[in-house]
Amino acid sequence: MTHSFFEQRKKQNLRPLTISNKEKYYFDLLNIEHSWSGRMDTNIGNTFIMEAVQLLINAIELFEQGYFDCAFYSLRSAIELSTTMVFLVDMPDEERVSLLDAWKGTKSFPMQRQMLQMLSNNGYIFIDMQKKMPIFFKNTRKLSGKINKYVHKQGLEHFYIGRNHPFNASKPQDKFINTFEYYLKRCIGIVAVMRLAIDPFPILLMDEDILYRCFDSMTDPYSEKFVKEYITQHTLDAYKKTDIYKDTYNSFSDEPRKTEAVFNIVKHKYIDSTKMDEILEQLSLMTMTDIINVLMVYACDKVVKTYCHNGLLMYYTEKNTNRKNLSWSGIDFAKFAQAENKKNQQYDEAYISVFKFADEIYYAEHNEILTEDDIYNIDFLIKESLKK
Repeated sequence: MTHSFFEQRKKQNLRPLTISNKEKYYFDLLNIEHSWSGRMDTNIGNTFIMEAVQLLINAIELFEQGYFDCAFYSLRSAIELSTTMVFLVDMPDEERVSLLDAWKGTKSFPMQRQMLQMLSNNGYIFIDMQKKMPIFFKNTRKLSGKINKYVHKQGLEHFYIGRNHPFNASKPQDKFINTFEYYLKRCIGIVAVMRLAIDPFPILLMDEDILYRCFDSMTDPYSEKFVKEYITQHTLDAYKKTDIYKDTYNSFSDEPRKTEAVFNIVKHKYIDSTKMDEILEQLSLMTMTDIINVLMVYACDKVVKTYCHNGLLMYYTEKNTNRKNLSWSGIDFAKFAQAENKKNQQYDEAYISVFKFADEIYYAEHNEILTEDDIYNIDFLIKESLKK
């Protein structure tokens, strides 16, 4: 009886709702989640990116469960967290450490309004973005004010006992769902743009010409569809006028452009041995690790995959391995490296041979036994190349 009462009471003023295309939002949010920054001076900026995405997902789930005010609070938190992220990255160097310590601990830390004021006075990137993107920041302030209506319970329509009163039970909720989705989309866009205050790579790498000239960035670019739906062309055009975008663009525009085959090696660790001539012409655009793995494939056409870093990093080719199991373990590679006979070790339906170059262990996976000539060719070619 008591359990039944509690179950009934906790659901009394809740109205679960359904967001029909929430899976789309989850996939769209991967654009932000995969936009990790490679900057070494961003404190814990990438953690903020992931947390902001989580807050947006929480908002969707809370809204569907009926906790609509909590959902709007989560939206607001995502905006505020993205501001904190920029604040801890863009403030003058001498203040960053103390501000991060204050944020981590119990010391006084500025609230949202104070952070915005301090950024407006001292944040180099933020000041420039505000100057070049006034409409974006104006609309963001307006949106925050509207969301606060739900968070601060301004109006009976923002009360559970008002919105979900039995007298209102028969009213359709389509308009309310559409309103939430409008705010959700706007907040996704705001977080995506604030992420660009760290670096412009999510936008910069959308340009294939820059993408093929850039180093191996850990950042994935935003998709065209994502930008069109959540950021808008107007905001994108305004952002491209900022110093952080223009300076970074210019720094890469004069770099040599990789061919597609070389780009696939650097970015995706895919070695197309049918294009080896053009790959060899651009060895200078690769890392030493890339080069050694490429030369292992070049030296012996029996090699179908290569590995290094105890198997953590794998390069694959257009050739199929005989191994049926697609997974691999670092424990296996540690055993391969420690084996007395390091060449032609059985690896399920294939073989592994272990080599050492530049004080690093490399592994070649091959379907056929390597002959003495094969082993010599691999070893000689790479060691001679390393001398140059």
